[in-house]
Amino acid sequence: MSSWLIIIILVFLLIVSTGMLLLFHWDIRRMTKQLEEIIENFGTNELVRTNTHSRSLIRFVMKINQLIHLFKQDQQHTQKREKQLKQEITNISHDLRTPLTSMKGFSELLHDPSLSEEEKREFLTIIQKKIDNLTMMVDLFYEFSQIDSSDKQLIMEQQFLDQIIVDAMLMFYNDFEKSQLRIHVDETAVSPIFADKKATNRIVTNIIQNALWYAKSYVTISLIEEEEYIRLRTVNDVNDIDRTELYRIFDRTFRMDMSRTGGQLGLGLHIVRQLINKQDGNVVADVDEDEFRIDVLFRKWLILDKPSIGKG
Repeated sequence: MSSWLIIIILVFLLIVSTGMLLLFHWDIRRMTKQLEEIIENFGTNELVRTNTHSRSLIRFVMKINQLIHLFKQDQQHTQKREKQLKQEITNISHDLRTPLTSMKGFSELLHDPSLSEEEKREFLTIIQKKIDNLTMMVDLFYEFSQIDSSDKQLIMEQQFLDQIIVDAMLMFYNDFEKSQLRIHVDETAVSPIFADKKATNRIVTNIIQNALWYAKSYVTISLIEEEEYIRLRTVNDVNDIDRTELYRIFDRTFRMDMSRTGGQLGLGLHIVRQLINKQDGNVVADVDEDEFRIDVLFRKWLILDKPSIGKG
């Protein structure tokens, strides 16, 4: 009797094990089919599901779904980047085409025999200005392409920001004279900063170019010493500016005024943010009625600071 009981129990266990194995096999086939459908229609939000109570299989399914989620995130990031790249190419094409078209038009006018010498000189001046704008664009494109390059490293040393500003202002002296802007530079002495000289020159240059382009009647530049930072503050009046879009002002594809032409790029302030972030500083922008302000925070030079090679 006991032998028959053992046989019955063994048969029962065999049936149960076989049933569980069949269910497990069926669940694997079902999940495989789900994966095939997800691969064919990857744009959907479908994930792999299982009815099994096996902890190991449930954990395996969770890892598969995690991998699907990460892959979709990467796909979305790639699509977003491709869209941004298309927008950047469109912007670059427009930025290059505008001055080139203008230069072509004025150069063709120079062949007009009825033009006076004064008119020819005026057209040549305009063409030269357009060439300068194109040169500035190429410099910005090159600078932007080099920011994340592993070959471009920052040499962090003691720098005198007040002198860098003076040198930059002298470089733009003629531009400010032509624009007839009221310029005030606060000559308050401040401590040196801990920064890369070339990167700091580019930051200051871009900030001044931005003020020169958008200022309506005045530009004020000042240095404010704080406990850990030296704050470079640039203030200028502007026409209309949408405060709701202020958070996008440092994006590489953003322009404060899309209707303006003449070579002004959206890369200038983006490069400022990239370079100052690499030096453990910060940059912020604000607007109060018709007054626009940019603050760039540079780390102060401390006695403990030593020259070092920063990340490129």
